[in-house]
Amino acid sequence: MTPQKIKAATSVPMAPRRAWDLYTTPDAVTRWNFATDAWHCPSASIDLKIGGVHNARMEAKDGSVGFDFEGVYTEIEAPHSLTLTLADGRKARTTFTPSSGGTVVETIFDADAENSADMQQAGWQAILDNYRKYAEQVITD
Repeated sequence: MTPQKIKAATSVPMAPRRAWDLYTTPDAVTRWNFATDAWHCPSASIDLKIGGVHNARMEAKDGSVGFDFEGVYTEIEAPHSLTLTLADGRKARTTFTPSSGGTVVETIFDADAENSADMQQAGWQAILDNYRKYAEQVITD
């Protein structure tokens, strides 16, 4: 059975190259890659090449729970798109599309079978919303 596709998107006020850099630089990823303020991303490693591994450690700030979000890059067209094949075989493709206000960043991913589609969409959307907030902060600093 083909997994359901879920979309999350945001817009950032910068060119695709800068948006790409904030999305693919480990130090930047640790600053935005979490869905709520109760979580954080204490470490990230990104080997940005076909077959390279993406790993982001996601943890509750109180230390009660955490997991490694990991995948392998199967498509990279900088600064336009990248695809990760996640550890469980699902795919997540992120695109960076120029727009009048900067860049639209959109991720379309395969739903997992454990959580509701609405919950998954809300979680990925919250992470992209944090990415947007971080991008907006970077341009004002």
